[in-house]
Amino acid sequence: MALPPAAPVGSSQRTTRTRLPRGTAGGGEITAWATYDFASNAFNTLVITFIFSRYFQSVVAPDEVTGTLWWTRAVNISAITVALCMPIMGAIADFSGRKKPLLGWTTAGTVLLCASLYFIRPGMMVEALILFVAANILFEAAAVFYNGFLPELASPRKMGRVSGFGWALGYAGGLLCLILALGMVRLWLPETDGINIRATNLLAAAWYLVFALPFFLFVRERQRRRSASLTMYVAAGFRRVGRTFRELRTYREVAKLLLARLVYNDGLVVIFSFAAIYVGSVYGMDFGEILVLGIALNVAAGIGALTFGFVNDRIGGKRTIAITLVVLAGATLLGAWAPDIRTFWVAAMLVGLMVGPNQSASRAMLATFTPDRKQGEFFGFFAFSGKLASVAGPLMYGAVVAATGSFRLAMGSIVLFFIAGFVLLMFVDEERGIQMAVRLSAEGPRGEGGTAGDLDGT
Repeated sequence: MALPPAAPVGSSQRTTRTRLPRGTAGGGEITAWATYDFASNAFNTLVITFIFSRYFQSVVAPDEVTGTLWWTRAVNISAITVALCMPIMGAIADFSGRKKPLLGWTTAGTVLLCASLYFIRPGMMVEALILFVAANILFEAAAVFYNGFLPELASPRKMGRVSGFGWALGYAGGLLCLILALGMVRLWLPETDGINIRATNLLAAAWYLVFALPFFLFVRERQRRRSASLTMYVAAGFRRVGRTFRELRTYREVAKLLLARLVYNDGLVVIFSFAAIYVGSVYGMDFGEILVLGIALNVAAGIGALTFGFVNDRIGGKRTIAITLVVLAGATLLGAWAPDIRTFWVAAMLVGLMVGPNQSASRAMLATFTPDRKQGEFFGFFAFSGKLASVAGPLMYGAVVAATGSFRLAMGSIVLFFIAGFVLLMFVDEERGIQMAVRLSAEGPRGEGGTAGDLDGT
């Protein structure tokens, strides 16, 4: 097929690569896409949630309260950076047709920084914070570019199950990583100088690197690629985001969904970022017991994500998210005031079953609201809502711990985010959002073919 002619914008800008139809990916390409979830969840599971966070709090920092407060600040700094930058980066990815190369660079950076965490020892709090913040920023940036492929690969009718398949594979990857990490911590590696704990960072980095390869080998970029100067890319990114804000009434269902997610994701961020810290402080779990808990949670989350992917396609994303928020609120209260470890395990399994479907349905719902050539930008706003949310939850958790010394009270307080997010979700009109995306995709983008309109922000 011959490339369509492009009207030049300037001597430094040209258009290449034929655009492929949306939602036409085969099963092999979808599997390769989902395998990236399988790869990346190693970082999320071992570094953010279960091992390095607890290692930082209990070993690197001078005491547990100081460690909790500084971990909160690290999560907040990375969250604010991602929130401010990702909408622009997503828009640049859409304009340039280079989501895949950008994903490659951010993946490589995350892997390198993750491996560097192996060298963190007691007292190296500043170095640990710098490496973690940088790695977490690149990790979240990679998720923006990766998620932007979902509306290109899956049709609206299959969006829920494809997103759920990715999340389920992600939790399977996290589960296998945790099993290997458990062997490293308890059986295979010496405890001298914390080698058995620190080496889990190398496991996460190697896992991420190896299992991300199928994506880069088999998933195709479906947008036309444009070569332009860096200045032109940045200008186009800002103009696109500016135009989206000016046309906010057109995208009001997207805005309402992102606002609801901004709130309820606060609760999820606290669970992800402080789970190991919480069970270590409240129930005295050691690293091995925390890993066993993590394995069980990943099994539950994977089952929930895969099962609810089909439920999502049947009853819709809004109802699916609403169900998860009701259960998450109840389970969080149960876990915060559980009188014994058995009751806590019941609460933890309920949380695990709902976390996967909540995230998967949120991603799928936004994908159904996303018109052609807005994928990177809208998932940039998705990251914006998620990471802006990452500020209030950890701040509240840290503030409650600092004021009362109670980890239970701090964990219980996050139920407010689930309740408020549920209320805001009720204002989202799912059918109208889907119709908007279909209509705008059918109309086609202004400036198609590389005309001046593209540089003006379309």
